Amino acid sequence: MPLQLNDSSSANFIQEIIENDIKSGKYNGRVHTRFPPEPNGYLHIGHAKSICLNFGLASQYNGLCNLRFDDTNPVKEEAEYIDSIKTDIKWLGFDWDDRLFYASDYFEKFYEYAVQLIMDGNAYVCDLTPDQIRQYRGTFKTPGKDSPFRSRSVDENLDLFSRMKKGEFKNEEKVLRAKIDMSSPNLNMRDPVLYRILHETHYRTGDTWCIYPTYDFAHCISDSIEGITHSICTLEFEDHRHLYDWVLDTLGIYHPQQIEFARLNLSNTVMSKRRLLDLVKQGLVTGWDDPRMPTLSGLRRRGYTPEAIRDFCDRIGVAKRNSIVDVALLEHCIRENLNKTAMRVMGVLNPLKMVIVNYPDDKEEELDAVNNPEDPAMGTRKIPFSKVIYIEKDDFLEDPPKKFFRLALGREVRLRYAYYVRCVDVIKDDTTGDILEIHCTYDPETRGGSSPDGRKVKGTIHWVSAAHAFDAEVRLYDHLFKEKGSDSDGKSDEMALNKDSLITLHSCKLEPGLKEAEKGDIFQFERVGYFCVDNRVSSPGHPVFNRIVTLRDSWKKIKNRQRQ
Repeated sequence: MPLQLNDSSSANFIQEIIENDIKSGKYNGRVHTRFPPEPNGYLHIGHAKSICLNFGLASQYNGLCNLRFDDTNPVKEEAEYIDSIKTDIKWLGFDWDDRLFYASDYFEKFYEYAVQLIMDGNAYVCDLTPDQIRQYRGTFKTPGKDSPFRSRSVDENLDLFSRMKKGEFKNEEKVLRAKIDMSSPNLNMRDPVLYRILHETHYRTGDTWCIYPTYDFAHCISDSIEGITHSICTLEFEDHRHLYDWVLDTLGIYHPQQIEFARLNLSNTVMSKRRLLDLVKQGLVTGWDDPRMPTLSGLRRRGYTPEAIRDFCDRIGVAKRNSIVDVALLEHCIRENLNKTAMRVMGVLNPLKMVIVNYPDDKEEELDAVNNPEDPAMGTRKIPFSKVIYIEKDDFLEDPPKKFFRLALGREVRLRYAYYVRCVDVIKDDTTGDILEIHCTYDPETRGGSSPDGRKVKGTIHWVSAAHAFDAEVRLYDHLFKEKGSDSDGKSDEMALNKDSLITLHSCKLEPGLKEAEKGDIFQFERVGYFCVDNRVSSPGHPVFNRIVTLRDSWKKIKNRQRQ
């Protein structure tokens, strides 16, 4: 499904580059992008921005977009991550068709290009340890110094590199480095490592290889092999672009253009794969798809829709400078989407019994309820009503403040789709003083929620019939982290977990039609929030509901403050 990039505004800087390239005939007018995840974790909301950008640009300019797994590190990569990434991309609405590639498919080609660099005097085998390489590299203020092994002959380097490939050396005993400039102001150009020894089993190639190319070496060559035109990546690779260009120019092979954009940084959210993996391993969440996680599988399980995420990615746009996006905008996007599509139902999360004392004991009736006022085509449904109902505890106060318009002793409110009721008595526990139930009278002339005599009530509350409701588990999810910070300010390891990020309610009372709700079904619990049937722990006849988001839209308040 194509993404409408900045449909209501001028083109972003990447679109301007592409349009200029098309006009000039660069790449013969082709547009060919790629999404190149490393299969070392599950995709998160930050990756969604890159997915939408790369696939969206290809669609907008009638081009192509590849899916390529940059799987050059066997220590961290797993087939499980491959499967999850494919699922997430298709769920978002994009497809790579027959253009699925793996960097590991090019291992032989990478090796051949490394040999070419050695033969041309542009790479050498170095015996320095990783710590020594860092020491020799220098700092931003001081130049580096040459490795004592930099002057090895071509024949010696070819022999050593061949022996590295055959497995004659231990991990970290030797590396292959590019021979560039140890005094370069760009530290990435100070003879960077191109190959390292890793005696690890690769999930695709097994034990065929014990030397693996670094990301910087493999990525640009992979782009070249696949005929990519615009290699779009995040800003942390801006200083690596010189190495990207050097490798391709030195080898004399097809040269795509690398373009950098600002990654997504979201408040109250950590998107470091390492930190997310730690959360999973330490059991602080139930897995990569925990609904509190910023992973796409977690958001999907929580009830977020691909339409809302694509809308969010479109709204935040594409910029050259890093910034933090308030998570309230993401929540605003899902509210807007679900407001149009979600069926309205009634559910009482913290029930308080109400007995309607003048309602006949043996009477039951069915009332008409609107399924979605935003979409008349969704029609209506029947909901049962009887003498005993449940309302929210928060909808009744004995001593209400001045602007409390819900139920209190002697006060009248409207029951949604039902009748006007007036509280006449409060029944309490003699020992604790807790309210056990409230007694009300109803006006039978107000069926449907309006009064024939024209009297008005300020409060409308939701309810469920006690005789027909069923008990359900409802999980109230909130932000996993307390602080407004994000990865961009270096606080990911310091941000404290929110101990109230999950509150589980076990005896919620829901209207009877929800008992047969299926996994993934989404509803608006009127006056409460949007909820989704959990796709992991629910079973037929026993749905468990996850709160997606509350009804209160803090993003609108933020925007109003900004306008003021």
